[in-house]
Amino acid sequence: MKEARRFMYIGAHPDDPDCDFGGTAIKLARAGHAVKFVSATNGNCGHHRMSSKALAARRRREARAAAKIAGICEYQVLDHSDCGIENTLEARAEFTRIIRGFAPDVVITHRTCDYHPDHRITAQIVLDCSFIVRVPLYCPDAPVPAETPVFAFCYDGFTKPAPFRADAVSEIDSVLDDKLRMLDCHASQFYEWLPFNSFGIDRLDAKSMSWREKKELILKLLPINKTCAGLFRRQLARVYGAGKKIEHAEAFEASEYGRTVEPAQFQALFEP
Repeated sequence: MKEARRFMYIGAHPDDPDCDFGGTAIKLARAGHAVKFVSATNGNCGHHRMSSKALAARRRREARAAAKIAGICEYQVLDHSDCGIENTLEARAEFTRIIRGFAPDVVITHRTCDYHPDHRITAQIVLDCSFIVRVPLYCPDAPVPAETPVFAFCYDGFTKPAPFRADAVSEIDSVLDDKLRMLDCHASQFYEWLPFNSFGIDRLDAKSMSWREKKELILKLLPINKTCAGLFRRQLARVYGAGKKIEHAEAFEASEYGRTVEPAQFQALFEP
């Protein structure tokens, strides 16, 4: 095995890490690397019928169940309100302590141009930590890590101010069923809120659905992995060989903030 590495994905909502990094996280965890997911909000607005309090508790349970399937170290859900996180000095200090506490080699988050305000704000807080995470007199109660992490972004389809650049790619066909089982844990989202929000389906009887039907629905609601495989076929061929047909992938863009590495090293970080 390569030298063990540490990965932290900081997303806005419980299920964001799973959607954007879940397949790669499974591969890395199985290879002996340490992976931690962090959700900046408690997800208490992502439903059309449940109360916010009940939903927040349910989403914490869903996150814990997904973490067990992925084999990751921890799935930490913070208590900022869904649709209400702000880039405050308090949030910056909180994120800094979380990053220092895990001492990751790589921190992954959304891009700051993503569609949801929580995604954009979470990403900005993470980037605001990229320098001060190594400033000892800032949050002196939390020891600074030995090295500044590499910071990276997950894929999105937005093009302004700049389109996503795939600096690293990861095939996930080999773990697709496991990733879908992670997402299956987030039942409040994939069988309730997202079908309502995307298709106007008020009630879906998930208990009566076969696993095949569930997989088809999840992939319909989350087409980004198939999109990545199509958009970044050249990069995938360079990493895995031109003869391998890859249908689902995850992709990552290197940030200019934090520690920078050579392009080949950045790709290698995401390989088990």
